[in-house]
Amino acid sequence: MDLEKVQVISQWPTPHTVTEVRSFIGACQYLRKFIRHFSQIAAPLHSLTKANQKFEWSRNHQESFHLLKRKITEALVLALLNLQKPFEVEADASNYALGAILFQDGKPIAYHSEMFSGPVLNYPTYDKELYAMHQAVKHWRAYLLGKEVVVHSDHKPLQFLTTQSKLQQACHMKWMSYLQQFNIVIKYKK
Repeated sequence: MDLEKVQVISQWPTPHTVTEVRSFIGACQYLRKFIRHFSQIAAPLHSLTKANQKFEWSRNHQESFHLLKRKITEALVLALLNLQKPFEVEADASNYALGAILFQDGKPIAYHSEMFSGPVLNYPTYDKELYAMHQAVKHWRAYLLGKEVVVHSDHKPLQFLTTQSKLQQACHMKWMSYLQQFNIVIKYKK
């Protein structure tokens, strides 16, 4: 991790305009791979940058701003990946974002997060959790293809995904079709 960038972000003053918020988010984007649930943490700040949105800095924005600065200054050092060892993925979804971690030997190798947009925002919980799993595996496809991968989810119904005889929705079939190219074992994580 670039310590100069971390220091600049840790000393960043509270933004007072949309341009300043965009600059802060842009600076943080470089380090997002080190921050678990980056998209979820940054969501309140992103909401300020939308077109035709009046700029009103609230307590929620201040908390997001400080949490992001703290997470960046406290970021864990990521382990180096070893292609000879098995991989584990943890995927989780909130109402407006997904977060995922690629692990080996219980140590994080990489983080991935993304904001939901469009119709995904209106998906029910099951669909969002399955989508998060799909996106995580897709993001790390190059590492996971041809290997047994344990995928952890805190959404219990997903542990039965690979044994379901009939999927109800087209998006479920599409995502499962993609996931079937991998040797995935889904485990429920409390």
